[in-house]
Amino acid sequence: MVEAIKPLTRATRRPGADGEIGGFGGAFDLRAAGYKDPLLVASTDGVGTKVKIAIEAKRPETLGIDLVAMCVNDLVVQGAEPLFFLDYYATGKLDVEVARKVVAGIAEGCKRAGCALIGGETAEMPGLYAKGDYDLAGFAVGAVERDRIITGETVAPGDVILGLASSGVHSNGYSLVRRVVADKGMSWDKPAPFDQQRSLGEALLTPTRIYVKSTLAAIRAGGVKAMAHITGGGLIENPPRVYPKTVAAELDGAAWQMPPVFRWLQREGGVDAADMPRTFNCGLGMLVIVDAAKAKEAKSALEAAGETVFEVGRMVARKGEPVTIATLERAWRD
Repeated sequence: MVEAIKPLTRATRRPGADGEIGGFGGAFDLRAAGYKDPLLVASTDGVGTKVKIAIEAKRPETLGIDLVAMCVNDLVVQGAEPLFFLDYYATGKLDVEVARKVVAGIAEGCKRAGCALIGGETAEMPGLYAKGDYDLAGFAVGAVERDRIITGETVAPGDVILGLASSGVHSNGYSLVRRVVADKGMSWDKPAPFDQQRSLGEALLTPTRIYVKSTLAAIRAGGVKAMAHITGGGLIENPPRVYPKTVAAELDGAAWQMPPVFRWLQREGGVDAADMPRTFNCGLGMLVIVDAAKAKEAKSALEAAGETVFEVGRMVARKGEPVTIATLERAWRD
C-alpha cells in the first residue's frame, strides 16, 4: 500500500515538504515555506455518511477530495494557507486498489489546495468494519503571519456578504440524502432525477469545492473581514461563528438560485423551506464578509480565480436572530 501511494504523495510536494512517506512522522519546514512570524492553524474532519454512498456505488475516487476540502476550507477562513495534510484510512480488510483510489483523491485535493500530503495511517481492523466498508479522516495544518490572521472582530453593519457557489451537497446532510434514496427505492447507477446527464451515485458524490486559492486571492486584494465555511448547520449555524455578537447576517434568499439537487431533496425529503438552510449549504459553500468599499475588488478577485459569486446580503446591527434569510418561502418553494 505504501509503495502504491508514494507517487501520489510525491505529486503534492511544495516548498517546506520534501520528505518521503513511510517513516514514523512527516516534517515540514516553515522557513522554507517563506514564513517569518507564523501562527499555525489546525483542522480535522471526515466526510460523514457520504462514504456509504461511495461504498455502495463503488465510486471511491472523489472521497479524498471531499476529505481535504472539509479540512482546508476550515483553515482558510482564518486567513491560513494550508501547508500539509495527513490522512487516516480504516477498514476491516485492506483492498489496496480501493485504498489507492481514495488516496489518489486525497492527493488531488491537496494539489487543488496547494498543500503537501506528508503522511497518514492505514489500519486494518477485522471485526470492527463490515466486509467492504471503510472510513477516513483528515488532518490539515496551515499557517498565517501573526499580523494577518482573520478574526472577524472588525465586522460591522454595512459590510457586504458575498456567497461562493457550492458544487452540490458537499459533505453534510447525507443521512437525509441516503434516507430519501432508500425510501424511493432508487439505484445509484440510474440517472439522477435532478441531473439526467449523470447517474445518481455520480451526481451525489460530486466532491466538495475547495475555496483555498480563490479566497487567499481575495484576502490579498484587501477588505476581507471574515469568512464562513458552510458545513453542518448550514447557512444558519455557521456564519455566527465568525463575527461579533453585536451584528447579524441578513441574507436575501432570492439573490442566488438554489441548485436542482436541493429542490429535489426538499421535495422528496419533505423538508420545509425554513429548515433547508439549517441542514444544507443550499448552493453557497462559503460566505465572504467584506468592507463595502472593497466589495467590487474582492468579487473580481474571486471570479478571476474561478468562483461563481453572488452578493447575498449585508451585515446589520443585531436586534434578534444572528442570521435571517429574507424571501425564503417565496424564493425556495417549487
